[in-house]
Amino acid sequence: MKLSTKSIRSLFAASSLFVGLSGSLWAADPKADAASGAENATIKGEVIDLVCYTEGGLSGEEHAGCAKVCIKAGLPVGLKATDGKVYLLVGDHKPMNAELVEYAAKTITMKGTVVSRDGINMLENAEIVK
Repeated sequence: MKLSTKSIRSLFAASSLFVGLSGSLWAADPKADAASGAENATIKGEVIDLVCYTEGGLSGEEHAGCAKVCIKAGLPVGLKATDGKVYLLVGDHKPMNAELVEYAAKTITMKGTVVSRDGINMLENAEIVK
């Protein structure tokens, strides 16, 4: 797959945004997380790469190859739940890309703690339910 200069710039911009946002999320006060309604949940949905999904709405089987490349490259990975909500997936304060790349564009079930802030949904301490 060949990416255009515009696509590469968009990927870097989205990655920078993700790093900035994730830093503020991970540095958040645990008491504030509890106040925002953090709860354990099990969620079923499609594994997506958040850059292509956010930028162009790309998902599904026809996007699987690109999603695998993006996830393997370390770009943010998410879960588009069956109810339409999108979640950033994070392990125990570490990326889950290596574990999730094989599931790109596939429907799986994840469990973890849901935290939402300023319109961003995150499933942290996430685990794949097998």
